[in-house]
Amino acid sequence: MSDTKFTDSGIEVKKLYTAKDLPETDAGMPGDFPYTRGVQADMYRGKLWTMRQYAGFSTAEESNKRYHYLLSQGVMGLSVAFDLPTQIGYDSDHPLAEGEVGKVGVAIDSLADMEILFKGIQLEEVSTSMTINATGFILLAFYVALAKKQGADLHKITGTIQNDILKEYAARGTYIYPPKPSMRIITDIFEWCSKELPKWNTISISGYHIREAGSTAVQEIAFTLSNGKAYVKAALAKGLDINVFGKRLSFFFNAHNNLFEEVAKFRAARKMWATIMKELGATDEKAMMLRFHTQTGGATLTAQQPLNNICRVTIQSLAAVLGGTQSLHTNGYDEALSLPTEEAARIALRTQQIVAFESGAPDTVDPLAGSYYVESLTQEVEKRAWELIHTIDAMGGSVAAIEEGFMQDEIARSAYEYQRNIENGEKIIVGVNKFTVDKEESVPGFKIDDSIRTIQSQKLATLREGRNQTAVDEALVSIKKAATTGENLMPLVIAAVENYCTLGEIADTLRSVFGEYK
Repeated sequence: MSDTKFTDSGIEVKKLYTAKDLPETDAGMPGDFPYTRGVQADMYRGKLWTMRQYAGFSTAEESNKRYHYLLSQGVMGLSVAFDLPTQIGYDSDHPLAEGEVGKVGVAIDSLADMEILFKGIQLEEVSTSMTINATGFILLAFYVALAKKQGADLHKITGTIQNDILKEYAARGTYIYPPKPSMRIITDIFEWCSKELPKWNTISISGYHIREAGSTAVQEIAFTLSNGKAYVKAALAKGLDINVFGKRLSFFFNAHNNLFEEVAKFRAARKMWATIMKELGATDEKAMMLRFHTQTGGATLTAQQPLNNICRVTIQSLAAVLGGTQSLHTNGYDEALSLPTEEAARIALRTQQIVAFESGAPDTVDPLAGSYYVESLTQEVEKRAWELIHTIDAMGGSVAAIEEGFMQDEIARSAYEYQRNIENGEKIIVGVNKFTVDKEESVPGFKIDDSIRTIQSQKLATLREGRNQTAVDEALVSIKKAATTGENLMPLVIAAVENYCTLGEIADTLRSVFGEYK
Protein backbone atom coordinates (compact mmCIF):
# COMPACT_ATOMS: atom_id res chain seq x y z
CA MET A 1 0.00 0.00 0.00
CA SER A 2 1.32 3.46 -0.93
CA ASP A 3 2.55 5.76 1.88
CA THR A 4 0.82 8.66 0.10
CA LYS A 5 -2.67 9.34 1.45
CA PHE A 6 -5.61 10.89 -0.37
CA THR A 7 -9.13 11.93 0.54
CA ASP A 8 -11.98 10.33 -1.38
CA SER A 9 -11.90 13.33 -3.75
CA GLY A 10 -8.26 12.62 -4.60
CA ILE A 11 -6.83 15.48 -2.52
CA GLU A 12 -3.41 14.53 -1.22
CA VAL A 13 -3.18 14.52 2.59
CA LYS A 14 0.17 15.64 3.99
CA LYS A 15 1.75 13.88 6.96
CA LEU A 16 1.67 17.07 8.99
CA TYR A 17 -0.06 20.45 8.74
CA THR A 18 1.30 23.63 10.30
CA ALA A 19 0.40 27.32 10.43
CA LYS A 20 2.02 27.68 7.00
CA ASP A 21 -0.87 25.66 5.53
CA LEU A 22 -3.55 28.08 6.71
CA PRO A 23 -5.29 30.01 3.90
CA GLU A 24 -4.31 33.65 3.47
CA THR A 25 -7.95 34.73 3.79
CA ASP A 26 -9.66 34.63 7.19
CA ALA A 27 -12.74 32.39 7.48
CA GLY A 28 -14.57 35.28 9.15
CA MET A 29 -17.19 35.00 11.83
CA PRO A 30 -20.25 32.72 11.96
CA GLY A 31 -23.41 34.54 10.90
CA ASP A 32 -21.43 36.93 8.67
CA PHE A 33 -20.80 36.81 4.91
CA PRO A 34 -19.57 34.49 3.41
CA TYR A 35 -20.83 32.18 6.21
CA THR A 36 -17.91 29.73 6.01
CA ARG A 37 -18.24 29.21 9.76
CA GLY A 38 -22.03 28.89 9.84
CA VAL A 39 -25.23 30.77 9.03
CA GLN A 40 -26.02 31.65 12.66
CA ALA A 41 -23.79 33.53 15.08
CA ASP A 42 -24.62 31.14 17.93
CA MET A 43 -25.43 28.02 15.87
CA TYR A 44 -26.52 25.12 18.12
CA ARG A 45 -26.20 27.11 21.36
CA GLY A 46 -29.33 28.94 20.21
CA LYS A 47 -31.17 25.99 18.64
CA LEU A 48 -30.18 22.43 17.82
CA TRP A 49 -30.45 21.14 14.28
CA THR A 50 -33.84 19.63 13.37
CA MET A 51 -33.73 15.88 13.94
CA ARG A 52 -35.67 14.30 11.09
CA GLN A 53 -36.15 10.63 10.29
CA TYR A 54 -36.93 9.82 6.68
CA ALA A 55 -39.84 7.37 6.60
CA GLY A 56 -42.61 6.19 4.34
CA PHE A 57 -43.67 2.74 3.18
CA SER A 58 -46.68 0.67 2.24
CA THR A 59 -49.96 2.54 2.71
CA ALA A 60 -50.70 5.93 4.24
CA GLU A 61 -52.14 4.12 7.27
CA GLU A 62 -48.88 2.22 7.97
CA SER A 63 -46.69 5.28 7.43
CA ASN A 64 -48.92 7.34 9.74
CA LYS A 65 -48.24 4.80 12.52
CA ARG A 66 -44.47 5.18 12.00
CA TYR A 67 -44.73 9.00 12.10
CA HIS A 68 -46.59 8.91 15.41
CA TYR A 69 -43.95 6.50 16.76
CA LEU A 70 -41.07 8.75 15.64
CA LEU A 71 -42.72 11.85 17.10
CA SER A 72 -43.13 10.00 20.40
CA GLN A 73 -39.38 9.22 20.37
CA GLY A 74 -38.29 12.85 19.99
CA VAL A 75 -38.21 13.51 16.25
CA MET A 76 -38.54 17.27 15.59
CA GLY A 77 -39.65 17.12 11.96
CA LEU A 78 -41.12 14.57 9.58
CA SER A 79 -39.50 13.50 6.33
CA VAL A 80 -41.66 11.64 3.81
CA ALA A 81 -40.46 8.98 1.37
CA PHE A 82 -42.77 8.23 -1.58
CA ASP A 83 -42.97 5.08 -3.66
CA LEU A 84 -41.73 5.01 -7.25
CA PRO A 85 -45.14 5.33 -8.98
CA THR A 86 -45.88 8.46 -6.89
CA GLN A 87 -42.46 9.87 -7.81
CA ILE A 88 -43.00 9.46 -11.56
CA GLY A 89 -46.67 10.37 -11.77
CA TYR A 90 -48.58 7.09 -11.96
CA ASP A 91 -51.56 6.09 -9.83
CA SER A 92 -51.21 2.77 -8.00
CA ASP A 93 -53.62 1.03 -10.40
CA HIS A 94 -51.63 2.04 -13.51
CA PRO A 95 -50.06 -0.98 -15.32
CA LEU A 96 -46.56 0.51 -14.94
CA ALA A 97 -47.01 0.69 -11.16
CA GLU A 98 -47.19 -3.09 -10.79
CA GLY A 99 -44.57 -4.46 -8.39
CA GLU A 100 -43.57 -1.03 -7.09
CA VAL A 101 -46.53 0.21 -5.02
CA GLY A 102 -45.51 1.07 -1.45
CA LYS A 103 -42.03 -0.46 -1.87
CA VAL A 104 -39.49 2.37 -1.48
CA GLY A 105 -41.92 4.80 0.11
CA VAL A 106 -45.57 5.45 0.77
CA ALA A 107 -48.15 5.32 -2.04
CA ILE A 108 -50.03 8.64 -2.32
CA ASP A 109 -52.62 8.76 -5.09
CA SER A 110 -54.93 11.53 -3.91
CA LEU A 111 -55.81 14.02 -1.20
CA ALA A 112 -57.67 11.15 0.52
CA ASP A 113 -54.34 9.35 1.04
CA MET A 114 -52.71 12.55 2.32
CA GLU A 115 -55.52 12.96 4.85
CA ILE A 116 -54.74 9.47 6.22
CA LEU A 117 -50.95 10.01 6.10
CA PHE A 118 -51.16 12.96 8.50
CA LYS A 119 -54.12 11.81 10.58
CA GLY A 120 -53.74 13.14 14.13
CA ILE A 121 -50.89 15.47 13.10
CA GLN A 122 -51.53 19.23 12.89
CA LEU A 123 -49.55 20.57 9.93
CA GLU A 124 -49.23 23.99 11.54
CA GLU A 125 -47.29 22.39 14.41
CA VAL A 126 -44.82 20.19 12.49
CA SER A 127 -42.17 20.85 9.84
CA THR A 128 -42.44 18.35 6.99
CA SER A 129 -39.87 17.56 4.35
CA MET A 130 -41.07 15.69 1.26
CA THR A 131 -38.53 13.95 -0.96
CA ILE A 132 -40.34 14.40 -4.24
CA ASN A 133 -39.25 15.98 -7.51
CA ALA A 134 -41.12 15.54 -10.81
CA THR A 135 -44.48 15.43 -9.01
CA GLY A 136 -43.41 17.78 -6.21
CA PHE A 137 -45.97 20.39 -7.23
CA ILE A 138 -48.81 17.85 -6.89
CA LEU A 139 -47.68 16.61 -3.46
CA LEU A 140 -47.31 20.23 -2.32
CA ALA A 141 -50.88 20.83 -3.53
CA PHE A 142 -52.09 17.82 -1.51
CA TYR A 143 -50.29 19.20 1.57
CA VAL A 144 -51.72 22.70 1.12
CA ALA A 145 -55.23 21.34 0.56
CA LEU A 146 -54.96 19.27 3.75
CA ALA A 147 -53.64 22.26 5.72
CA LYS A 148 -56.63 24.29 4.53
CA LYS A 149 -59.00 21.49 5.59
CA GLN A 150 -57.37 21.55 9.05
CA GLY A 151 -57.99 25.30 9.24
CA ALA A 152 -54.25 26.05 9.33
CA ASP A 153 -52.79 29.47 8.58
CA LEU A 154 -50.76 28.91 5.40
CA HIS A 155 -48.42 31.70 6.45
CA LYS A 156 -47.33 29.52 9.40
CA ILE A 157 -46.82 26.25 7.50
CA THR A 158 -43.15 25.19 7.39
CA GLY A 159 -41.37 22.47 5.47
CA THR A 160 -39.61 21.61 2.25
CA ILE A 161 -40.21 19.86 -1.03
CA GLN A 162 -37.09 18.55 -2.72
CA ASN A 163 -38.32 19.73 -6.15
CA ASP A 164 -34.82 19.41 -7.66
CA ILE A 165 -35.34 18.03 -11.15
CA LEU A 166 -31.88 18.76 -12.58
CA LYS A 167 -30.16 16.17 -10.39
CA GLU A 168 -32.78 13.65 -11.56
CA TYR A 169 -31.49 14.00 -15.13
CA ALA A 170 -27.88 13.86 -13.91
CA ALA A 171 -27.97 11.10 -11.30
CA ARG A 172 -31.28 9.55 -10.33
CA GLY A 173 -33.84 9.22 -13.12
CA THR A 174 -37.26 9.97 -11.61
CA TYR A 175 -38.11 12.70 -14.13
CA ILE A 176 -41.26 12.97 -16.25
CA TYR A 177 -41.15 16.06 -18.46
CA PRO A 178 -38.27 17.56 -20.49
CA PRO A 179 -35.97 20.08 -18.73
CA LYS A 180 -37.59 23.32 -19.94
CA PRO A 181 -41.20 22.62 -18.83
CA SER A 182 -39.83 21.06 -15.64
CA MET A 183 -37.98 24.29 -14.87
CA ARG A 184 -41.17 26.23 -15.61
CA ILE A 185 -43.10 24.18 -13.02
CA ILE A 186 -40.38 24.87 -10.45
CA THR A 187 -40.49 28.63 -10.99
CA ASP A 188 -44.31 28.50 -10.76
CA ILE A 189 -43.82 26.96 -7.29
CA PHE A 190 -41.30 29.67 -6.35
CA GLU A 191 -43.71 32.40 -7.43
CA TRP A 192 -46.83 30.96 -5.77
CA CYS A 193 -45.14 30.10 -2.48
CA SER A 194 -43.49 33.53 -2.16
CA LYS A 195 -47.00 34.99 -1.85
CA GLU A 196 -49.11 32.20 -0.33
CA LEU A 197 -46.72 29.92 1.60
CA PRO A 198 -43.91 32.27 2.65
CA LYS A 199 -42.19 30.00 5.23
CA TRP A 200 -42.02 26.99 2.92
CA ASN A 201 -38.66 25.98 1.44
CA THR A 202 -39.59 25.75 -2.24
CA ILE A 203 -36.65 23.59 -3.26
CA SER A 204 -34.01 21.41 -1.65
CA ILE A 205 -31.19 21.46 -4.17
CA SER A 206 -29.75 18.01 -3.73
CA GLY A 207 -26.20 16.79 -3.78
CA TYR A 208 -27.24 13.69 -1.87
CA HIS A 209 -28.26 11.66 -4.91
CA ILE A 210 -25.28 12.90 -6.92
CA ARG A 211 -23.04 11.48 -4.18
CA GLU A 212 -25.07 8.27 -3.95
CA ALA A 213 -24.54 7.79 -7.70
CA GLY A 214 -20.79 7.78 -7.10
CA SER A 215 -19.52 11.35 -7.20
CA THR A 216 -16.72 12.66 -4.99
CA ALA A 217 -17.31 15.28 -2.28
CA VAL A 218 -15.90 17.97 -4.59
CA GLN A 219 -18.20 16.95 -7.46
CA GLU A 220 -21.15 16.81 -5.06
CA ILE A 221 -20.93 20.49 -4.14
CA ALA A 222 -19.79 21.67 -7.59
CA PHE A 223 -22.70 20.03 -9.42
CA THR A 224 -25.21 20.94 -6.72
CA LEU A 225 -24.25 24.60 -6.63
CA SER A 226 -24.26 24.71 -10.44
CA ASN A 227 -27.81 23.35 -10.40
CA GLY A 228 -28.67 25.97 -7.80
CA LYS A 229 -27.39 28.69 -10.13
CA ALA A 230 -29.60 27.35 -12.91
CA TYR A 231 -32.72 27.55 -10.71
CA VAL A 232 -31.86 31.09 -9.61
CA LYS A 233 -31.30 32.22 -13.19
CA ALA A 234 -34.62 30.66 -14.28
CA ALA A 235 -36.43 32.49 -11.48
CA LEU A 236 -34.72 35.77 -12.35
CA ALA A 237 -35.72 35.31 -16.01
CA LYS A 238 -39.33 35.00 -14.81
CA GLY A 239 -38.98 38.37 -13.06
CA LEU A 240 -38.91 37.02 -9.49
CA ASP A 241 -37.06 38.89 -6.72
CA ILE A 242 -33.85 37.10 -5.71
CA ASN A 243 -34.07 38.62 -2.22
CA VAL A 244 -37.49 36.99 -1.76
CA PHE A 245 -37.19 33.53 -3.36
CA GLY A 246 -33.49 33.31 -2.40
CA LYS A 247 -34.45 33.02 1.28
CA ARG A 248 -36.52 29.89 0.60
CA LEU A 249 -33.84 27.94 -1.26
CA SER A 250 -32.38 25.08 0.76
CA PHE A 251 -29.83 22.37 0.04
CA PHE A 252 -29.53 18.66 0.77
CA PHE A 253 -26.11 17.05 1.16
CA ASN A 254 -24.66 13.64 1.88
CA ALA A 255 -22.33 12.83 4.77
CA HIS A 256 -19.73 10.11 4.18
CA ASN A 257 -17.03 8.58 6.36
CA ASN A 258 -14.02 10.81 5.62
CA LEU A 259 -14.79 13.07 8.57
CA PHE A 260 -12.47 15.98 7.83
CA GLU A 261 -13.18 16.17 4.09
CA GLU A 262 -16.92 16.17 4.79
CA VAL A 263 -16.58 19.05 7.29
CA ALA A 264 -14.44 20.96 4.79
CA LYS A 265 -17.05 20.31 2.08
CA PHE A 266 -19.86 21.85 4.12
CA ARG A 267 -17.78 24.88 5.06
CA ALA A 268 -16.66 25.44 1.45
CA ALA A 269 -20.20 25.05 0.09
CA ARG A 270 -21.51 27.84 2.34
CA LYS A 271 -18.79 30.23 1.24
CA MET A 272 -19.23 29.41 -2.44
CA TRP A 273 -23.04 29.78 -2.45
CA ALA A 274 -22.85 33.15 -0.70
CA THR A 275 -20.42 34.29 -3.40
CA ILE A 276 -22.66 32.97 -6.20
CA MET A 277 -25.80 34.64 -4.84
CA LYS A 278 -24.01 37.96 -4.34
CA GLU A 279 -22.77 37.83 -7.94
CA LEU A 280 -26.33 37.11 -9.14
CA GLY A 281 -27.61 40.24 -7.41
CA ALA A 282 -28.70 39.22 -3.90
CA THR A 283 -28.33 41.98 -1.32
CA ASP A 284 -30.36 40.50 1.57
CA GLU A 285 -28.07 38.49 3.87
CA LYS A 286 -30.61 35.69 4.28
CA ALA A 287 -30.84 35.24 0.51
CA MET A 288 -27.09 34.51 0.45
CA MET A 289 -27.08 31.92 3.24
CA LEU A 290 -26.72 28.27 2.30
CA ARG A 291 -29.03 26.35 4.64
CA PHE A 292 -28.85 22.59 4.29
CA HIS A 293 -30.26 19.26 5.41
CA THR A 294 -27.90 16.30 5.67
CA GLN A 295 -28.55 12.59 5.34
CA THR A 296 -25.93 10.04 6.25
CA GLY A 297 -24.55 8.11 3.31
CA GLY A 298 -26.78 5.28 2.13
CA ALA A 299 -24.12 4.08 -0.31
CA THR A 300 -21.63 3.67 2.56
CA LEU A 301 -23.79 1.12 4.39
CA THR A 302 -22.81 -2.51 4.03
CA ALA A 303 -24.92 -5.65 3.98
CA GLN A 304 -21.92 -7.46 5.48
CA GLN A 305 -21.69 -7.10 9.29
CA PRO A 306 -24.56 -4.58 9.23
CA LEU A 307 -24.16 -3.56 12.89
CA ASN A 308 -20.90 -1.86 11.84
CA ASN A 309 -23.15 0.68 10.09
CA ILE A 310 -24.07 2.17 13.48
CA CYS A 311 -20.45 3.32 13.79
CA ARG A 312 -20.42 4.68 10.23
CA VAL A 313 -23.62 6.65 10.82
CA THR A 314 -22.14 8.09 14.03
CA ILE A 315 -19.05 9.39 12.20
CA GLN A 316 -21.25 10.84 9.45
CA SER A 317 -23.55 12.49 12.01
CA LEU A 318 -20.55 14.15 13.63
CA ALA A 319 -19.36 15.40 10.23
CA ALA A 320 -22.75 17.00 9.57
CA VAL A 321 -22.90 18.66 13.00
CA LEU A 322 -19.27 19.82 12.97
CA GLY A 323 -19.98 21.15 9.46
CA GLY A 324 -23.01 23.17 10.60
CA THR A 325 -26.06 21.38 9.19
CA GLN A 326 -29.57 22.78 9.82
CA SER A 327 -31.28 19.39 9.92
CA LEU A 328 -30.19 15.77 9.87
CA HIS A 329 -31.48 12.31 9.03
CA THR A 330 -29.51 9.32 10.24
CA ASN A 331 -29.86 6.03 8.34
CA GLY A 332 -30.84 2.74 9.97
CA TYR A 333 -28.07 0.14 10.27
CA ASP A 334 -30.16 -2.37 8.31
CA GLU A 335 -30.85 -0.23 5.23
CA ALA A 336 -28.45 -2.16 3.01
CA LEU A 337 -30.78 -5.13 3.56
CA SER A 338 -34.32 -3.70 3.73
CA LEU A 339 -36.42 -0.77 4.83
CA PRO A 340 -35.44 0.15 8.40
CA THR A 341 -37.15 -1.71 11.20
CA GLU A 342 -38.58 0.24 14.12
CA GLU A 343 -35.54 -0.72 16.23
CA ALA A 344 -33.09 0.48 13.56
CA ALA A 345 -34.98 3.78 13.18
CA ARG A 346 -34.87 4.30 16.95
CA ILE A 347 -31.10 3.63 17.14
CA ALA A 348 -30.54 6.01 14.24
CA LEU A 349 -32.45 8.76 16.06
CA ARG A 350 -30.67 8.00 19.34
CA THR A 351 -27.36 8.46 17.49
CA GLN A 352 -28.32 12.06 16.76
CA GLN A 353 -29.52 12.58 20.32
CA ILE A 354 -26.23 11.25 21.75
CA VAL A 355 -24.25 13.60 19.48
CA ALA A 356 -26.52 16.45 20.58
CA PHE A 357 -26.54 15.86 24.33
CA GLU A 358 -23.42 13.84 25.16
CA SER A 359 -20.62 14.63 22.67
CA GLY A 360 -20.07 18.34 23.37
CA ALA A 361 -19.93 19.01 19.62
CA PRO A 362 -22.80 21.54 19.66
CA ASP A 363 -21.41 23.53 22.60
CA THR A 364 -19.26 25.88 20.55
CA VAL A 365 -19.64 27.26 17.02
CA ASP A 366 -17.58 25.69 14.19
CA PRO A 367 -15.35 23.65 16.57
CA LEU A 368 -12.82 22.64 13.89
CA ALA A 369 -12.17 26.23 12.73
CA GLY A 370 -8.49 27.11 12.86
CA SER A 371 -7.39 23.49 12.43
CA TYR A 372 -4.40 23.64 10.10
CA TYR A 373 -5.70 20.57 8.30
CA VAL A 374 -9.41 21.49 8.09
CA GLU A 375 -8.76 25.08 6.96
CA SER A 376 -6.31 23.88 4.29
CA LEU A 377 -8.74 21.18 3.17
CA THR A 378 -11.64 23.65 3.03
CA GLN A 379 -9.59 25.87 0.71
CA GLU A 380 -8.58 22.94 -1.54
CA VAL A 381 -12.16 21.57 -1.79
CA GLU A 382 -13.37 25.07 -2.70
CA LYS A 383 -10.65 25.54 -5.33
CA ARG A 384 -11.39 22.24 -7.06
CA ALA A 385 -15.17 22.80 -6.92
CA TRP A 386 -14.81 26.24 -8.53
CA GLU A 387 -12.80 24.67 -11.36
CA LEU A 388 -15.70 22.32 -12.10
CA ILE A 389 -18.28 25.09 -11.84
CA HIS A 390 -16.32 27.26 -14.29
CA THR A 391 -16.21 24.30 -16.71
CA ILE A 392 -20.00 23.95 -16.45
CA ASP A 393 -20.50 27.72 -16.88
CA ALA A 394 -18.41 27.60 -20.07
CA MET A 395 -20.75 24.90 -21.41
CA GLY A 396 -23.75 27.17 -20.84
CA GLY A 397 -24.72 26.08 -17.32
CA SER A 398 -26.17 22.98 -15.70
CA VAL A 399 -28.96 22.26 -18.18
CA ALA A 400 -26.51 22.28 -21.10
CA ALA A 401 -23.95 20.23 -19.12
CA ILE A 402 -26.61 17.62 -18.31
CA GLU A 403 -27.90 17.53 -21.88
CA GLU A 404 -24.33 16.94 -23.10
CA GLY A 405 -23.83 14.19 -20.51
CA PHE A 406 -20.93 15.96 -18.79
CA MET A 407 -22.12 15.54 -15.21
CA GLN A 408 -23.24 11.96 -15.81
CA ASP A 409 -19.85 11.03 -17.29
CA GLU A 410 -17.92 12.66 -14.44
CA ILE A 411 -20.00 10.85 -11.82
CA ALA A 412 -19.65 7.50 -13.63
CA ARG A 413 -15.87 7.93 -13.83
CA SER A 414 -15.60 8.65 -10.09
CA ALA A 415 -17.87 5.73 -9.22
CA TYR A 416 -15.75 3.39 -11.33
CA GLU A 417 -12.49 4.57 -9.72
CA TYR A 418 -13.92 4.19 -6.21
CA GLN A 419 -15.11 0.65 -6.90
CA ARG A 420 -11.80 -0.28 -8.52
CA ASN A 421 -9.93 0.95 -5.41
CA ILE A 422 -12.12 -1.26 -3.22
CA GLU A 423 -11.50 -4.28 -5.43
CA ASN A 424 -7.73 -3.81 -5.53
CA GLY A 425 -7.54 -3.15 -1.77
CA GLU A 426 -6.44 0.50 -2.00
CA LYS A 427 -9.69 1.47 -0.26
CA ILE A 428 -10.56 -0.62 2.78
CA ILE A 429 -14.20 -1.21 3.66
CA VAL A 430 -14.32 -2.98 7.01
CA GLY A 431 -16.20 -6.25 6.77
CA VAL A 432 -16.25 -6.19 2.95
CA ASN A 433 -12.67 -6.43 1.67
CA LYS A 434 -10.92 -6.72 5.05
CA PHE A 435 -11.81 -8.02 8.53
CA THR A 436 -14.47 -10.31 7.07
CA VAL A 437 -16.21 -13.12 8.93
CA ASP A 438 -17.11 -16.63 7.79
CA LYS A 439 -20.67 -16.42 9.05
CA GLU A 440 -22.72 -13.22 8.95
CA GLU A 441 -25.01 -12.29 11.83
CA SER A 442 -28.72 -12.54 11.04
CA VAL A 443 -30.58 -9.22 11.02
CA PRO A 444 -34.39 -9.20 10.87
CA GLY A 445 -35.65 -7.50 7.72
CA PHE A 446 -38.68 -5.32 7.04
CA LYS A 447 -40.70 -6.44 4.03
CA ILE A 448 -43.61 -4.89 2.12
CA ASP A 449 -46.52 -7.09 1.03
CA ASP A 450 -47.39 -7.11 -2.68
CA SER A 451 -51.08 -6.80 -1.71
CA ILE A 452 -50.55 -3.04 -1.19
CA ARG A 453 -51.35 -2.41 -4.86
CA THR A 454 -54.70 -4.17 -4.52
CA ILE A 455 -55.54 -2.08 -1.44
CA GLN A 456 -54.60 1.17 -3.21
CA SER A 457 -56.52 0.20 -6.35
CA GLN A 458 -59.64 -0.44 -4.30
CA LYS A 459 -59.24 2.97 -2.65
CA LEU A 460 -58.96 4.61 -6.07
CA ALA A 461 -62.09 2.88 -7.35
CA THR A 462 -64.04 4.07 -4.30
CA LEU A 463 -62.65 7.60 -4.71
CA ARG A 464 -63.64 7.83 -8.37
CA GLU A 465 -67.16 6.57 -7.65
CA GLY A 466 -67.76 9.11 -4.91
CA ARG A 467 -66.35 12.33 -6.38
CA ASN A 468 -67.93 14.96 -8.64
CA GLN A 469 -66.66 13.87 -12.05
CA THR A 470 -67.79 17.07 -13.77
CA ALA A 471 -65.71 19.15 -11.37
CA VAL A 472 -62.76 16.79 -11.93
CA ASP A 473 -62.99 17.11 -15.73
CA GLU A 474 -63.24 20.91 -15.54
CA ALA A 475 -60.23 21.12 -13.20
CA LEU A 476 -58.08 19.01 -15.54
CA VAL A 477 -59.11 21.09 -18.57
CA SER A 478 -58.07 24.25 -16.66
CA ILE A 479 -54.63 22.74 -15.93
CA LYS A 480 -54.15 21.77 -19.57
CA LYS A 481 -55.06 25.26 -20.74
CA ALA A 482 -52.69 26.92 -18.23
CA ALA A 483 -49.87 24.63 -19.36
CA THR A 484 -50.17 26.08 -22.86
CA THR A 485 -50.71 29.75 -21.87
CA GLY A 486 -48.00 30.07 -19.22
CA GLU A 487 -50.42 30.84 -16.38
CA ASN A 488 -49.12 29.76 -12.95
CA LEU A 489 -50.13 26.12 -12.47
CA MET A 490 -50.18 25.96 -8.66
CA PRO A 491 -53.65 27.49 -7.95
CA LEU A 492 -55.21 25.23 -10.58
CA VAL A 493 -53.49 22.09 -9.30
CA ILE A 494 -54.62 22.88 -5.74
CA ALA A 495 -58.19 23.34 -6.99
CA ALA A 496 -57.93 19.99 -8.82
CA VAL A 497 -56.73 18.04 -5.79
CA GLU A 498 -59.45 19.64 -3.65
CA ASN A 499 -61.90 18.06 -6.11
CA TYR A 500 -60.05 14.73 -5.58
CA CYS A 501 -58.31 14.56 -8.94
CA THR A 502 -55.60 11.92 -8.62
CA LEU A 503 -51.87 12.39 -8.95
CA GLY A 504 -51.81 10.30 -12.13
CA GLU A 505 -54.61 12.29 -13.76
CA ILE A 506 -52.81 15.59 -13.16
CA ALA A 507 -49.43 14.21 -14.29
CA ASP A 508 -51.01 12.71 -17.44
CA THR A 509 -52.75 16.01 -18.27
CA LEU A 510 -49.35 17.72 -18.34
CA ARG A 511 -47.78 14.79 -20.21
CA SER A 512 -50.26 15.51 -23.02
CA VAL A 513 -48.88 19.07 -23.27
CA PHE A 514 -45.20 18.82 -22.30
CA GLY A 515 -44.41 15.29 -23.47
CA GLU A 516 -41.98 12.98 -21.66
CA TYR A 517 -38.20 13.17 -21.40
CA LYS A 518 -36.49 10.10 -22.83
